Amino acid sequence: MSEERAIAMANLEQLALFQEDTILWNRWREENPQVRPDFVGVDFSGLDLRGHNFSGVDLTDANFRGGDLIKADFSEAILDEADLSNSDLIKTDFSNADLSNADLSESGTRESDLSGANLKEANLIGTDLAGANVIGANLSNADLIGANLEGASLVKANLSHADLSGANLSRASLIKTNLAGASLIGANLSGANLSGANLSGANLSGANLEGAVMPDGKVNQQSTKK
Repeated sequence: MSEERAIAMANLEQLALFQEDTILWNRWREENPQVRPDFVGVDFSGLDLRGHNFSGVDLTDANFRGGDLIKADFSEAILDEADLSNSDLIKTDFSNADLSNADLSESGTRESDLSGANLKEANLIGTDLAGANVIGANLSNADLIGANLEGASLVKANLSHADLSGANLSRASLIKTNLAGASLIGANLSGANLSGANLSGANLSGANLEGAVMPDGKVNQQSTKK
C-alpha cells in the first residue's frame, strides 16, 4: 500500500499491519475478532482497498474519497462523518454499519449490502445504489437527490423526511417503508412496490407512479401525481 497518511489518533501498530499485506490483515482480523481497530480520521483517499476487512473498525471521520472498495467488508463499522464520495463501492458490505452524516455522494454502490445500516442525515446525492440491499436501514433526513435506487430493496427502511427529489426508484421494493414527510418530487417510482408503505406527508409532485403498487395494494395506472 502507499505511504502512511494516518493522523495521530489512529492505532499505528494496527495501521502498519493493515498496510503490510491484505491477506495477513484479514487473517489477523479473523484471529482477533474481539479487537476493534482504531482508524479514526485516517486518510485512505484514492487507495485500492478491494476486499479489505474493516468489519467493526472505528473509522469515524476517515477519508476514502475516490478509493476502490469493491467487496470490502465494513459490516458493523463506525463510519460516522466518513468521506466515501466518488468511491467504487460495488458489492461492498455495510450491513449494520454506522454511516450517520457520512458522505457517499456520487459513489458507485451497486449491489452493496446496507441492510440495518444507520445512514441518518447521510449525503447520498447522485449515488448509484441500483440493486442494493437496504432492508431495515435508517435513512431518515438523508439527502438522496438524483440517486439511483433502481431495483433496490428498501423493505421496512426508514426514509422519513429524506430528500429523494429526482431519484430513480423504478422497480424498487418499498414494502412497509417509512416515507413520511419525504420529498419525492419528480422521482421515478414506476413499477415500484409501495405495499404497506407510509406516505403520510410525502411530496409526490411530478413523480412517475406508473405501474407502481400503492400502499393499499392497488396498482397505479397514472404516470404522475400532482
